[in-house]
Amino acid sequence: LRISIPRISAMLSIAATSLPAFTAPLLPHATRVAAPVMKAEGEIGVTPPLGVWDPLGCLAEPVDYPRRDYRRYVELEIKHGRIAMLATVGVLTTEAGFRWPGYLSKSLDLKFADLPGGCFDSYNAVPALGWLQIVGFVIFLELAYGATDPSKEPGDVGGISWVRYDDPETKKF
Repeated sequence: LRISIPRISAMLSIAATSLPAFTAPLLPHATRVAAPVMKAEGEIGVTPPLGVWDPLGCLAEPVDYPRRDYRRYVELEIKHGRIAMLATVGVLTTEAGFRWPGYLSKSLDLKFADLPGGCFDSYNAVPALGWLQIVGFVIFLELAYGATDPSKEPGDVGGISWVRYDDPETKKF
């Protein structure tokens, strides 16, 4: 198969003229994005000089829909952090080989000792009714005991034996 030079030059010129069809268009220069609004100065979690970083505008005003105040977000942050710590301890203890004695499901002949370690393997090993019981219990706890007393600081769920520090100097790190 012989290809002549004029034919090669014709193919190259066609390819050169069609190259812009295969390139991306030029994007306009990026405009400067406004910095997120920093609100709630003086709250726990505010880091000088950054303030509160609120990219989703959860603290923006005015709000058209009913929502809870910033205090509720702080309470939920503390609660979810505590749940995450308990879940981590649960994974570590099951990986270490510690199991509850007895049956997880007597009808399925599934003992706690039969559950594998690790978060995903143990998640898949628990029957659906077991997860329904766990979720129902967590919902009960949330509705019955979940809200923090408004007279206390967010996350203060301790009883009368709980040591509370009112002095701001003592609270400083």
